[in-house]
Amino acid sequence: MKTYIALFRGINVGGRHMLPMKELKLVLERHDCLDVRTYIQSGNVVFRSAKSDVGRLATRLTAAISKSHGFEPHVLLLTRSELENAARGNPFPESSESPKSLHLFFLAEPPRKPDLKACEALKASTERFKLKGCVFYLHTPDGFGPSKLAARAEKLLGVAATARNWRTVMTLLHMVQASD
Repeated sequence: MKTYIALFRGINVGGRHMLPMKELKLVLERHDCLDVRTYIQSGNVVFRSAKSDVGRLATRLTAAISKSHGFEPHVLLLTRSELENAARGNPFPESSESPKSLHLFFLAEPPRKPDLKACEALKASTERFKLKGCVFYLHTPDGFGPSKLAARAEKLLGVAATARNWRTVMTLLHMVQASD
């Protein structure tokens, strides 16, 4: 059995693609996911599965939600070690004081041609960023919502991404560690 972290993108945002976490949990349990635990309403799930093909499992979960709720959310699956490495690789540890100021964009794959010059030009003077493999770290001390770089990061990186703030990342990490 492997432990996975599922990051569902685009559910329960702005009144669209509504999927209560209790229903999401049931969908996952019907598709061979065990010990399913959710965190907040934005689609963060920790579970165990005997399935080892991450891509196939993500496709299966997307299809299950499409069938049960009529929309296909992007699902990014992480392993425990991927989440641990992302947390350990935080280049802005001082942001722990303000965990909503740091967002980790988890990328579907390493970017082939990220436009980091455009990222640099777009960021506010107080913002900092770092790309490490499949994680784009963005520190926004003046807020994530007004950040022009936050709004354009996925496009500039050229790969599908879903962002979580540092508090959510640490909570998911604690959930994973508690499951062992």
